[in-house]
Amino acid sequence: MAYDSDATDATGQRRFRGESFHEEPVAGVQYRPRATPAANLDDVFDDPAHGEVGRDRLGIHFAWEGVLLLGIVVLGFLLHNSHPAQISGDRLNQLLVFASALGLLAFGAAMTLRAGAVNLALGPVASAAALFYAERGNEGVVPTAGVAVALAAGLGLVIAVLVVGFHVPGWAGSLAAALAVIVWIQKHPDPLTVAGEYDPTNQALYLYAGFAALSLVAGLLGAIRSIRRGVGRFRPVGDPAHRRGGLGGVVASLGLIASTALAAVAGVLLAALNGATEQVVVPTEGIELTGLAIGAALVGGVSAYGRRGGVFGTLLSVSLLSLVVWYAGKDAANWRVSHYALAAGVVAVGLVVTRLVETFGRPLPVDEESPDDWSDVGVPGTAAWSTGSGDTWANLPAQAAPARTDQWGDEDRWSSLR
Repeated sequence: MAYDSDATDATGQRRFRGESFHEEPVAGVQYRPRATPAANLDDVFDDPAHGEVGRDRLGIHFAWEGVLLLGIVVLGFLLHNSHPAQISGDRLNQLLVFASALGLLAFGAAMTLRAGAVNLALGPVASAAALFYAERGNEGVVPTAGVAVALAAGLGLVIAVLVVGFHVPGWAGSLAAALAVIVWIQKHPDPLTVAGEYDPTNQALYLYAGFAALSLVAGLLGAIRSIRRGVGRFRPVGDPAHRRGGLGGVVASLGLIASTALAAVAGVLLAALNGATEQVVVPTEGIELTGLAIGAALVGGVSAYGRRGGVFGTLLSVSLLSLVVWYAGKDAANWRVSHYALAAGVVAVGLVVTRLVETFGRPLPVDEESPDDWSDVGVPGTAAWSTGSGDTWANLPAQAAPARTDQWGDEDRWSSLR
C-alpha cells in the first residue's frame, strides 16, 4: 500500500487515504504517491456506496441473441415450407401488426424490468384499451387512441406515485393497478364489434419498423455503462427497503408511465387488427398479455433483477414469439395452445436466461493479489490499514542488529590474504 509522503497532520504523522498513522521515516527512501488509473476511478464513483467494479460483460447477450436469430430463421423456414400463405400477402401484414403490438408491450416490460420496477398492469391496460377503442373507434382513431393513451398515462402516474413515493416493489404497486383495471374490464362481458374503419395492416411495415427502431435505439443506449447503471439505479443492492436516491426514483417513474401508455397503444392496434379482419374483440383480463410481454423481455436477455439487458434481444424475442403464435394458429399447425400456456413457458425460459445473464454478465472479478488493485476504494470495511492498529508494520518496535560472532566477521582474516 502506498501513501502520499507530503500529506501530514499537525503532529507530523502521515495520512493514508484521509487517515493518519505513525511511521518512522526511513533514511534514503523517497516516497511518491501512486497514480490511480482513471478507469478505476470511473468504477469507484459510478456508485460509491454499492457499485460493482468493472464493466458488465455483453458477450453472453450477443451469444444468446445469435441463438434467437437462429430460431427465427428455422421457424421462418418451416412456415415458408409448410404454410407459405401465413407469411405472404395480407397474412404477412397482419403478422407485422401483431408483432408491433406485442413488441410495444414487450418493450414496456423490458423498460420497467431494467428500471427495477416491473409493470404487471401492461396486459390489463392493453385489453382495456382494446375494448375502449372497439366501443368508440367511430370517433376517429387519433382522438380515441389519444384518450386511451392519456388515461393509461394517468394510471401509470398513479402507479409511479405508489411505487416510488412509498418505495415499494414495482410488481406490488402495478398489481394493484392491474386488479383495478380488471374490474372495469369485467363490466364488458360480451364480445364487441369494432367500431371504426382504421386498418393498421396498410401501415404494417412502418409500425414494425417503428418498434424495431425504438427497441434498437434503447438497446444501444443501454449498452453505455453510465446510462445502463443510471437506468437500473432503482434496483436494490442491499436492503430492498432502502431508498436508492432521486435518480432511481425518476427513472422508475418515467418507465412506469411510458410503459403503461405504450400498452394502451398496443391495445388499440390489436383491436384495430381485429376490426380489419372482421373479428370481434373478446373481453379478457389481459394477464396472458402481461405474461407474453414479460416473457418476451426476459427471453430477450433482460434480467428479472433489473439493469442488465442486451441490444437486439427484445426485437429478436418478439419476432420469434410472433412466429410461434402464427405457426401454432388454427390457419397453420393448429396446435390449439392456450396463450396462458404459451406465456407460462416463455416466462420459464426467460428465467433461465436471467440466470445465464446474471452469472456470465457480471464484471470480471478483480485480482485480489494485484498490487494495483484499487477496487476497495469507497467500499466500507477496507480501512484496516489506516487505523493505526497493532497489525501495521509501522507499529513494530525497532530491533537492534545482533552482533556477528562468526569467523567471517573478523577483518584481520581478510587482511592476511593480501
